[in-house]
Amino acid sequence: MIPFTVPVYEEGAEPESVKPIYARFSKTLGHMPNLYAAIGHSPNALTSYLQYTGEQAKGTFHAKDREGIFLIVSQLNGCEYCLAAHTASALKAGWTSDETVALRKGKHADAKWQVIYKVTKSIIDNKGEVGSALLDEFYALGFKEAAIIDLLTLVNVMSYTNYAYRLMQIPIDFPLAPEV
Repeated sequence: MIPFTVPVYEEGAEPESVKPIYARFSKTLGHMPNLYAAIGHSPNALTSYLQYTGEQAKGTFHAKDREGIFLIVSQLNGCEYCLAAHTASALKAGWTSDETVALRKGKHADAKWQVIYKVTKSIIDNKGEVGSALLDEFYALGFKEAAIIDLLTLVNVMSYTNYAYRLMQIPIDFPLAPEV
């Protein structure tokens, strides 16, 4: 297999189509993540993905919750890159290191996160199907229909980058996540 390349540009020399994206990540993270840079081989794919992802900030789950969900999805999909990136993000969002491991194992002390883990696992394992008893557990936590759709969207968003990493096998540029 010919390895995917991670485009590296001098600051300001990025293609016009991705220049604002590079500037945003340079400002917020100090660098353009390798995965996004590699997805940027298709500026349309990168731009579309970031817009789709950005819209979820307006959904049911706040930033800390989204990071927890991203860790669960990345663990279930076996994506080392996204586990590393989202462990770093989860720590910044307020999760402890022990909590990030518990989330990934489906063993968080909060029953809400155990249910979210089970629903997410069902979505991934069963191609979107979630049994009615499990949905009842989810709704019993106070979630509405919008929340299950938002959760499905977050699973989709994270699965995209999980699969992109698995396809491209580019270098991980974040500290590795703890083993579980």
